[in-house]
Amino acid sequence: MVSSKDDSATDSDNSSGDVPDSKPSVYTEGEKVLAYHGPRIYEAKVQKAELRKNEWRYFVHYLGWNKNWDEWVGTDRLMKHTEDNVLKQQALDKKQGMEKNTKSGRSAQAKPKSSAGVSSLDVKLDKEDTKSNVPKGKKRKADSGTEKGNVSAEKLVKIQIPSTLKKQLVDDWEFITQQNKLVKLPRSPTVDDILTKYLEYRSKKDGMMTDSVGEILNGIRCYFDKALPVILLYKKERQQYHEAVSDNVSPSSVYGAEHLLRLFVKLPELLAYVKIEEETLIRLQQKLLDFLKFLQKNQGTFFLSAYDGPKASEGSGNDKES
Repeated sequence: MVSSKDDSATDSDNSSGDVPDSKPSVYTEGEKVLAYHGPRIYEAKVQKAELRKNEWRYFVHYLGWNKNWDEWVGTDRLMKHTEDNVLKQQALDKKQGMEKNTKSGRSAQAKPKSSAGVSSLDVKLDKEDTKSNVPKGKKRKADSGTEKGNVSAEKLVKIQIPSTLKKQLVDDWEFITQQNKLVKLPRSPTVDDILTKYLEYRSKKDGMMTDSVGEILNGIRCYFDKALPVILLYKKERQQYHEAVSDNVSPSSVYGAEHLLRLFVKLPELLAYVKIEEETLIRLQQKLLDFLKFLQKNQGTFFLSAYDGPKASEGSGNDKES
């Protein structure tokens, strides 16, 4: 799916409603519709309907997708949610090689595929959370897979982190553990902002954004939000986390590139718990590397050159609970 920002609403664009030849709106706010996006049709909900320059525009939310995909579309992109049009959607999905969910009649593409790995991730993170709570002196020897039940090195996804980003990780460690500083929160840009910027970058570069990129970005966001409090924080950052992130706030809307980069160090081990076909795995590695190169290209903008936030709270220096 392609993120479209060109149609952002402005009051000056809205018709006063006094145009004599204006046509009544075909769709109403709150109506469930089918919407074209690229080569496929998605279930969506009309959130706003506005008359602009004598043409109706609709702000839609794609059901099952993150709100970052919400966009303004014209009447030509929408269809009524009828039985005939649903069959048309399913036929198009079949043509695209998508699996069907026969129970609901909806295509499997209605939600990002990457979410399928979440349950496996939950299991993995639950184990890690248990490990992090064991008494001192009995903690696992290392993070390299010495415990029983850990995934073998052969199964790990290989993610090559560019050298300048590796240095960023070293600086990150030094600021926190050696200089007792923290990343000032909330960060700008946030993880959500960075993922959106990458989506726009790929869309402009490719001309058309493939669904797979959106699925991967949603997966990264989901993994980040779940993994951050369990395996991505140094002990000295935990108090700050509890102060900055409440129940209704996601870490990806508070933290930035510094903590997102840490996720890529842990991703190989996390992804090993998800069943992925070899061909799909190769494509995933390529896309993750492309994202890392995007981070590298924007390193001066996305990352802090120095941590000038509050002093870190108590806790031994070198331990990261990861």
